Amino acid sequence: MWFNNIHLFRLHDAVEISVDELAYAMGSHAAVPLGNADARRIGWTPPAGRLNNWLVREVQGQRLISALRQERLLPASVVKEFVDDEVAEIEANEGRKVTRKEKTALKEQFTEELLPRAFVRSHKIDLWWDTKRNLIGVNASSRTRAEDVLDLLRETLGSLKVTPLSSQTLPIRAMTTWLGDTASRPADMQLGDSFELKAKGDDGVVRARQVDLDSDEMQQLLESGRQASKMAISLEGQLSFVMHDDLALKSLRFGDALIEEADHADDGDDALARMDTDFVIMAGALGQAVDRILEWLGGEAKTGGENEHAQ
Repeated sequence: MWFNNIHLFRLHDAVEISVDELAYAMGSHAAVPLGNADARRIGWTPPAGRLNNWLVREVQGQRLISALRQERLLPASVVKEFVDDEVAEIEANEGRKVTRKEKTALKEQFTEELLPRAFVRSHKIDLWWDTKRNLIGVNASSRTRAEDVLDLLRETLGSLKVTPLSSQTLPIRAMTTWLGDTASRPADMQLGDSFELKAKGDDGVVRARQVDLDSDEMQQLLESGRQASKMAISLEGQLSFVMHDDLALKSLRFGDALIEEADHADDGDDALARMDTDFVIMAGALGQAVDRILEWLGGEAKTGGENEHAQ
């Protein structure tokens, strides 16, 4: 139970809801198999999988819930091939050109016919809910996938006032400063050896790994106006990640000390207890890391909580 990526969100005016109440509400939106006519669907699934059917795990105020996203894989090229064959047959038999409207109707027809035979891809997305910090983190590779889970949670609860976590200093500005000025780097932060620089114009993106971030070449790139949009960072040996300009933390790697702490926990052979231990240790490390990152970035930006994503 260790996240790979995390998109962070702030809960505003969070309503108190017990684990039992939350689990009951989630039950009405639990994942079910896709119907033949369904292209995609998302619903709640037990975080522990076959180990336990509880929809919510809570340890020390840290909640873990999971969504199952299912979608049928029907490549557009497959549908196009059926449409092209049908169009060719109609034109040959009837001696006329098939109209664009007819092609659109054929596309819809073949999509409907082929969908039930398409493979189903399932993807589990975990959500960490820190009830003490009113913070939510979604383990998803993209913000779009994270938003899908938040939409499901909003539908489940009836209302959810949440905004992407934001800082007083923009991450792209802070990362650029850290690259260009070694004295500006926080004492407990260590820069990694990979980065991405964006140009303000149309000069593209520079990506590099295993480079000297303090080299003359790097300084020349910064002096040309490029800004750091991604950067590998380590925090006190506890956690390493790639920070993105939207404050997403990707490629999470937890320190050896944390892994050893989890390994040495007295869980016996209880796989469920081990999952809970891993989760609470991970959640503790992530919470502390978020607190520290916000300090690096001048604190959290003030929002009204009634704007984006609030319903």
